[in-house]
Amino acid sequence: MRFRSYDTLKTFDAVARNLSMTKAADELHQSKGSISYQVGKLEAELGFRLFERAHAKLELTEEGRRLWHVSQTALSQIDREIEDLRGTASDAVTIGALTYFSSRWLSPRLTRFFEANPGISLRIEPINSVEMLRSVKVDMAILWGIGGWRGHESELLLPLPAVPTANRAVAEQARQLGLPDAVRTLPLLGDSSGDAGWRAWHKTAGLPYAPCRSNLTIPDSNSRVQAVVDGQVLALWDDLVAPEINDGTLVRLSDIKVENAGYYVVFTDRPMSQGAEAFLDWLRAEKNHNERPG
Repeated sequence: MRFRSYDTLKTFDAVARNLSMTKAADELHQSKGSISYQVGKLEAELGFRLFERAHAKLELTEEGRRLWHVSQTALSQIDREIEDLRGTASDAVTIGALTYFSSRWLSPRLTRFFEANPGISLRIEPINSVEMLRSVKVDMAILWGIGGWRGHESELLLPLPAVPTANRAVAEQARQLGLPDAVRTLPLLGDSSGDAGWRAWHKTAGLPYAPCRSNLTIPDSNSRVQAVVDGQVLALWDDLVAPEINDGTLVRLSDIKVENAGYYVVFTDRPMSQGAEAFLDWLRAEKNHNERPG
């Protein structure tokens, strides 16, 4: 059956961003009842639930999370293309970034950028891989990797070694199997560089790269974190998952690290505007701030 409720995806996006029908209604200047009706109608057409209510608050289901991330990208691209066709494209600096990096590192720091650059608008586009730069118009992108993207210059922004990570139940399985057997028999979750991270880790560990055939691929980086929390896979993660490590939700399985891993600014062939240059200078300053002790 062909999907027909494209007009309700904007409503879904507002509810997913706010995790609140009331806040979404305020944002869209509609009643809470209207928002609830539209979400219910969308769920009925899709055939699966988008939200669950937990402790008087909305939470996205796994299906809702996957749909939200892909719809964010698609809706944003449509808006940008319409602006370009109208000749009214915004002067905002557009940054492509992994959703995981955006939520864990970038977003908490953006207040400082706006305080230092009050005249510049930012647009953060979710991006999953360097291949998306062919279809998404951004001034620069921030991607995880171990260096080197063919056809693109890059600059290391945040060096963060990555280690195998799992939830407690899977970590116990890995302990019983022994790590060499665990990375061969348990599903391994890829990253934005495909399997480059795992190949680099195996090389550092002195192990042959021979993963099982039931590996899992999840394009969105925030959803990849959730997959590890849910116990579906082993994955390489860095210090940005410190909250989950500290509360025991996730466990580091080894001290062997992919030392040259980290987050890189990947440049496109678009000319750098003054606003983009200012954002890049701010990123570099934040990197230095991050590296200072204390």
